[in-house]
Amino acid sequence: MTKNTNTIYIIDVTNRDGVQTSRLGLAKLEKTLLNLYLDEMGVFQSEFGFPVTRHETNYLNANLALAEIGALKRIRLCGWLRAIKTDVEEAFRLVPKLKHVNLSISTSKQMIEGKFRGKFGWKDIIREMCEAVDAAREHGAETIGVNAEDASRTELERLIEFAEAAKQHGADRIRYCDTLGYDDPFTIYERVKALAEAVCIPIELHCHNDLGMAVACSIAGAKGAIDAGVDAYINTTVNGMGERAGNADLVATILALKKASGFENKYRLQDVDLSHAWRICNYASLSFRVPIPINQPAVGDNAFAHESGIHADGALKDSRNYELYDYTEVGRGHIELIETGRLITTGEYSGIKGFKNVAGKYELKFRDDKEAREILELVRYANVHTQKPVTEDEMRFIAEYPHHARMIMSVQP
Repeated sequence: MTKNTNTIYIIDVTNRDGVQTSRLGLAKLEKTLLNLYLDEMGVFQSEFGFPVTRHETNYLNANLALAEIGALKRIRLCGWLRAIKTDVEEAFRLVPKLKHVNLSISTSKQMIEGKFRGKFGWKDIIREMCEAVDAAREHGAETIGVNAEDASRTELERLIEFAEAAKQHGADRIRYCDTLGYDDPFTIYERVKALAEAVCIPIELHCHNDLGMAVACSIAGAKGAIDAGVDAYINTTVNGMGERAGNADLVATILALKKASGFENKYRLQDVDLSHAWRICNYASLSFRVPIPINQPAVGDNAFAHESGIHADGALKDSRNYELYDYTEVGRGHIELIETGRLITTGEYSGIKGFKNVAGKYELKFRDDKEAREILELVRYANVHTQKPVTEDEMRFIAEYPHHARMIMSVQP
C-alpha cells in the first residue's frame, strides 16, 4: 500500500443511468432487488433514482424506509437531480427523507451553446448550481455531489472555477463526467489530478463507454484523484448498462482496482465482496433482458474456459498460468440445477395450491392460509409489474417485506 491513505469508493448508478438505456429498463421491484444485492456486495452508494419523477416516488420512499429498518444495511441511497433550486425543493417535498443527492448541470461550451441556446451563460451555470447546493443543504441533505456534465470537454480553468464555487457552497465532491466517453486514460488522469490539486475536493468519476475505455478511464481518473491527495469515487453500472455504449462495468472496474499491476496493493479500495458478482450480474441480465456477452470479464461463459492444448494443459497444471484470479472469487463454481420434469410456476393467474408448492421449494413458511393468500396476491402483482416470472429472491423479499413491496409496486398516473 502506498503512503497515501485516500480511498477509492464505488457508487453504482445502474438504477439511475443504467435504466436510461434506450428501449430497456427495470421495474421498481427489480431496482429494489439490485439495491439489496449491491448492499450485500458492500458497494458504498447506489444512485437509486430520480426524486422529481413522479412514478419513482413510492419506490424511492419505500427503499429509504427499508434502509431505516435495516433491510438495506450499509449502502447509501442517493438521488439524481438537475442543479436547479426548484428541482431540489420538489425533490425534498416528494421524498422528504432523502439524505444524499447529486446535482447535475452542463459545463462545456458545446452544451451551454448547443443545449441551453442562450438561456444560460457561464455565470448563470455557476449561479444555478450554487443556489441548488444551498437549497439541498437547507433541506437537510447530508452529502451533496455536484456533477459537471461533459467535464471532459470543459476547459480546465472553467472546471476549476466551477468546482471552487461548489466547494465554497458546501459540496462534498465533484463528479467529473466523461459524458461522451471522450477522454482517454492519459488525459483524464492529468485533468482530474490538476482539478483535485487546484480545488482539494474529492472527485467522482463518471465515464461512458463510447470509445470502449470507460473502465480504463474510470480507474485512471481515480488514480489522478488519489495521487493528488483526495478520495476518489467511481461510478459503475451492473454489466455496463447505460446510455448508448453504456458505462463502466461494476465487476470489471472492481477487478481492475484489485488485480491490475498498477493498482493491486498500491491503492486503497473500499471493502467490497466480489463473491456476489455472479449473482448480481445474472439478475441484471434477466431483468434488463440482455444476455451477458460470452467474453465478459468474470461472469461471461468463457471467462474461465480453456480449449487450446497449451492453455488447457497450463490451466490444469496451475490455474494461475492462464487465470489472473480464481472463479470462486467472483461467485462461480457452484452447480446450478435446471428442472427438466414437472414445473409449477407462479404468475398473475396463479392459485394458492401452486403458490404453496413453489413457496415450499423455497422453504417459505406462512403463519396461516390468510397470510399465504396475501403474499400470493402480491406475487401476482409482481408478475404483472415485471412481466417476468417472479424469482426466488423476489418472492422472498415480498414475503419478508409485504408492506414495502406493495408500496414499491404502486404507481398511479
